[in-house]
Amino acid sequence: MSAARIGIGGPVGSGKTALIEALIPVLHSRGINFAVITNDLVTAEDAERLRRSGLIDPIRVGAVEAGACPHTVIREDPTLNMLAGDRMEAAIPGLELIIYESGGDNLASTFSLDLVDWWIFVIDVAGGDDIPRKRGPGVLRCDLLVVNKIDLAPFVGVSLERMLEEARDARVGKPLIATNARSGEGVEELADAIGKAVLFTQHAEKG
Repeated sequence: MSAARIGIGGPVGSGKTALIEALIPVLHSRGINFAVITNDLVTAEDAERLRRSGLIDPIRVGAVEAGACPHTVIREDPTLNMLAGDRMEAAIPGLELIIYESGGDNLASTFSLDLVDWWIFVIDVAGGDDIPRKRGPGVLRCDLLVVNKIDLAPFVGVSLERMLEEARDARVGKPLIATNARSGEGVEELADAIGKAVLFTQHAEKG
């Protein structure tokens, strides 16, 4: 059985890598066999950050250099990422989950369903409380919307309650989680959502 594949995308600075760093120990504690593949324009900076973090075995971190806007290799032609995932599965026996992190993009960034089974879009409070009202494709189409950096709301003049309400309205009932990657708030809930959406299905199929 192939590993489940999920995507994490969102604008530059929304906290995608920090969220993955917070998620790694939780996934480890749950005994999940997983790996991470990052995407960026012409660097492997996010991958190197994860490898240096001490949170994950470096062999479990891969990198794709898009050579263009990162959305091209997660949406328009995901072949590079598909091949990177295949190599990771070949290298790590029993791999259950691959997390693809897209390089920072705009609100139109979306994942190809040829690449991932389920995808998360991350926005942050410091990016502005008008993001949900702009109704970008990433916000509307993702399987799970994460509103990150909720601790910053008082310092950037944002009403967190209103931002979350407008995000729920824009998504018409589709899931949303509020997080603070630095404190870990909402990260267990995020791991639960991943487990319910893709890992439980994988285990059920194996059973």
